[in-house]
Amino acid sequence: MAKIAFMFSGQGAQTVGMGKELAEQYPVADQVFEEATASLGLDMKQLVWESDEETLKITENTQPAILTMSIAALRVLEEAGVRPDVVAGLSLGEYSAHVAAGSIPFADAVRLVKKRGKYMQEEVPVGVGAMAAIMGLDEENVLAACNEASSEGIVEPANYNCPGQIVIAGQVKAVEKACELAKDKGARRAQLLPVSAPFHCTMLVGAGEKLAKELEMVTFSDLTVPLIANVNADYVKSKEEIKHLLVEQVSNGVRWEATVRRMLADGVDTFIEVGPGKALSGFVKRITKDAAIYNVEDLTSLKNTLDNLQ
Repeated sequence: MAKIAFMFSGQGAQTVGMGKELAEQYPVADQVFEEATASLGLDMKQLVWESDEETLKITENTQPAILTMSIAALRVLEEAGVRPDVVAGLSLGEYSAHVAAGSIPFADAVRLVKKRGKYMQEEVPVGVGAMAAIMGLDEENVLAACNEASSEGIVEPANYNCPGQIVIAGQVKAVEKACELAKDKGARRAQLLPVSAPFHCTMLVGAGEKLAKELEMVTFSDLTVPLIANVNADYVKSKEEIKHLLVEQVSNGVRWEATVRRMLADGVDTFIEVGPGKALSGFVKRITKDAAIYNVEDLTSLKNTLDNLQ
């Protein structure tokens, strides 16, 4: 028997029209878009299928849009009888993972991530913060580059994605300086990312505090599927831990590589990326050559996944 992990996409994977094919073909997927619309009082189909890239790129739109599309794809997989043995999501995707694990109801999750997006965006004025991807440099040297650049301001590792790819975040000048230093230390590439805020660094502590108040109003349930959290790459032990881990996640690095290695160590041999894009599939391929990797974002990828799992 295959041991299956579902992994859920983070911000940046969004495209106009995502999920439309699935929703037109599968009532369970369409229902998710309807539920999101009812929960937010915002026409989610119009936002995701008929707006434009610029509108969808606004963080408080992006986050509920990706979550909704991911859960629509999840429901189709569940209906086809495909169940995960473990789940995880990158950053925003951790909320999709909680929905999959039964710990947060979808209607609550979609409201939470809209607020999360708003708070993350508002915390740092546009133009003050930046993020950059450092390619081809180990963790030790990336940390050293950040430490040396901290004379220019805040800069910290934000996403440990896979071997040779670490994203840093912080104040613009400090991030630019860290990029120069990383290249001096042998990085193959160090490039600024087209994001509107410095996610997953200490500049966002205030956003986490605001989010904590929203999380107070949510009733968490026991997890029905094991879930590995971003901040510590460890299993969530109980529903009592969830709030703290989601608050910490806003201003701490995402340990994605360690999360995947934990799954592999626990016998996962099949990874299915649920939601838009294939970024996570790419990371897993860089971490291991020995796993089957699929994704579900439209009818073609769904068919391919189901055919291969037969």
